[in-house]
Amino acid sequence: MTRIQVWVYRRTRGRLGGRWRVAAGFRKPVPTLLLDHRGRKSGRLYTTPLVYMTDGADTVVVASQGGLPKHPQWYLNLCAHPDTCIQIRTDRRPVRARTADPQERSRLWPLLLDVYADFEVYQSWAEREIPVVILHPRSTG
Repeated sequence: MTRIQVWVYRRTRGRLGGRWRVAAGFRKPVPTLLLDHRGRKSGRLYTTPLVYMTDGADTVVVASQGGLPKHPQWYLNLCAHPDTCIQIRTDRRPVRARTADPQERSRLWPLLLDVYADFEVYQSWAEREIPVVILHPRSTG
């Protein structure tokens, strides 16, 4: 399913697939981006669509995996290889990923809930603290 969403997103330049319209996103569609990440074991390049918000120059995503017990593979891959790219509609940007520290997470979490309320449900299901990931712009040169 992810491959199809990525293909459609790229093919339509984000016109289709550029908004998450499921669960809390049904009433309040949420913007989505494409995140590239390199497999920490395989070295293979993957792309994952994710809900996001902006915070100044940074882009912020949440490693919720629907409240499942383990972190998503894309998050573990970013921990191993933090330099990557994101695509928002037609705009591809190089970024460096890092997990928000506790103070940053405390500030960002309520903003993220305003973007997508189901993150709170996912956190209540998870026995782990769901990581908030900050994607900071980086130069390619």
